[in-house]
Amino acid sequence: MTADLQKGRMRLQACFLGLLALFVTGKCSYSPEPDQQLALPPGWVSLGRVDSEEELSLTFALRQQNVERLSELVQAVSDPGSPRYGKYLTLEDVAELVRPSPLTFRTVQKWLLAAGAQNCHSVTTRDFLTCWLSVRQAELLLSGAEFHRYVGGPGEIHVIRSPRPYQLPKALAPHVDFVGGLHRFPPTSSLRQRPEPQVSGTVGLHLGVTPSVIRQRYNLTAQDVGSGTTNNSQACAQFLEQYFHDSDLAEFMRLFGGNFAHQASVARVVGQQGRGRAGIEASLDVEYLMSAGANISTWVYSSPGRHESQEPFLQWLLVLSNESALPHVHTVSYGDDEDSLSSAYIQRVNTEFMKAAARGLTLLFASGDSGAGCWSVSGRHQFRPSFPASSPYVTTVGGTSFQNPFRVTNEIVDYISGGGFSNVFPQPSYQEEAVAQFLSSSPHVPPSSYFNASGRAYPDVAALSDGYWVVSNSVPIPWVSGTSASTPVFGGLLSLINEHRILSGRPPLGFLNPRLYKQRGAGLFDVTHGCHESCLNEEVQGQGFCSGPGWDPVTGWGTPNFPALLKTLINP
Repeated sequence: MTADLQKGRMRLQACFLGLLALFVTGKCSYSPEPDQQLALPPGWVSLGRVDSEEELSLTFALRQQNVERLSELVQAVSDPGSPRYGKYLTLEDVAELVRPSPLTFRTVQKWLLAAGAQNCHSVTTRDFLTCWLSVRQAELLLSGAEFHRYVGGPGEIHVIRSPRPYQLPKALAPHVDFVGGLHRFPPTSSLRQRPEPQVSGTVGLHLGVTPSVIRQRYNLTAQDVGSGTTNNSQACAQFLEQYFHDSDLAEFMRLFGGNFAHQASVARVVGQQGRGRAGIEASLDVEYLMSAGANISTWVYSSPGRHESQEPFLQWLLVLSNESALPHVHTVSYGDDEDSLSSAYIQRVNTEFMKAAARGLTLLFASGDSGAGCWSVSGRHQFRPSFPASSPYVTTVGGTSFQNPFRVTNEIVDYISGGGFSNVFPQPSYQEEAVAQFLSSSPHVPPSSYFNASGRAYPDVAALSDGYWVVSNSVPIPWVSGTSASTPVFGGLLSLINEHRILSGRPPLGFLNPRLYKQRGAGLFDVTHGCHESCLNEEVQGQGFCSGPGWDPVTGWGTPNFPALLKTLINP
């Protein structure tokens, strides 16, 4: 291309962007995420505007088709009473169903290319487009956006975000759900190390939760491990510069894995596994998924947010939409306050979970570590639900403690166990009976003004979340606590059940909730004592919901009794 042609093209592009800016700032624009919280999270600081020529990676969520039909198919393949139970869709089937219309794809692609976007790439389902633009181009394209660099979080992570809302041309309203990489800050881990409980005498006591304690409590024998002969696999996801180290896993298994067969290393890392210090969160996920789901091939999805404008959780969802062969069970310890996210974002992410459920994937999410949560709305306190824990298409895992912290005893509520009722998603039909039973029979239901009794209620199940041993950066660390611990444990046990199902010629479990509620928690230890934390005010005095017989919004249906759960879930 000659210099004159190049200059001419640049002038045309500048002219186009100038007209676009005028167009978007007028009445012909709309905001896809008008309700997105823009307040700077605690602990984050702005370092100022980003240079106009710096490159950004932005993800455009394109409007999908046939979402209602997708929902019907999820119900059909997940309900044991349905003739379609277990007949999961392939990625290609899902793509055929939900991919945006040719008009949508063409309209958005032309708009981006005309604005100077480069290296745009899509996914198999063609419902996401990720492109590179300069800050100058992005700010013209997304009217109102103003990109700043921020630093924050425990690891002093750098991210690029816009503190101001963005708008798109109104002509794109039928085509774009939201733009990723502008507003959402990475949530920080709520995993904590608690003080060691004090107790007199040590005869017959354990000194914290290890794989052998879990196997004893949940009645696993040395034979309850993967066979190593199937294509069964499981996965966990790690975000935000959270890495595990192979050497930590090896040391953990040397210390705690001597009495059961296990795999020595992670089978596959998807994404970029950095060379930085190991994170306790990532170490915990890998070590307990691989010791609960012992001897089963384990993948780690690493979405560290290496580029400052990326949203790591969104990057993980894109990978799921682009891989035809995936592990059957995925455990994720990630969550945000529901109210901090835009409706467009939450609804679209929920559809991504539907796509996974239709394909027979089991997605397990931690319920959170803030009990019922608390925030003030118009001067009144309310409980504060968490997402993705509140999605009706994932299985959410709460937390428990031993009644005696040093003995393998019955479990009670871990007061941090996240739980409650969504303010976004209506209650799915599979849980209506269980929730009605709880609300009508529990003697400790908080005032109705604190929660949405008609919303999706969570968690669905629970496991021990208190007092774990973790090896991270070559150091054994005791008394690590959080639902980030209970989630990979429950996921590992479901992987063992999938192993039995696959060996007997049956499909993997897939989306568990319809079956779980239909069987009324069969195969689980019912947790009936304890309450979780909530608002510290005179009305509720720090107490949220309390556990009781049957399902409750603190521990769900309860914790796994492996032989009984296997018997319940092995057929059909």
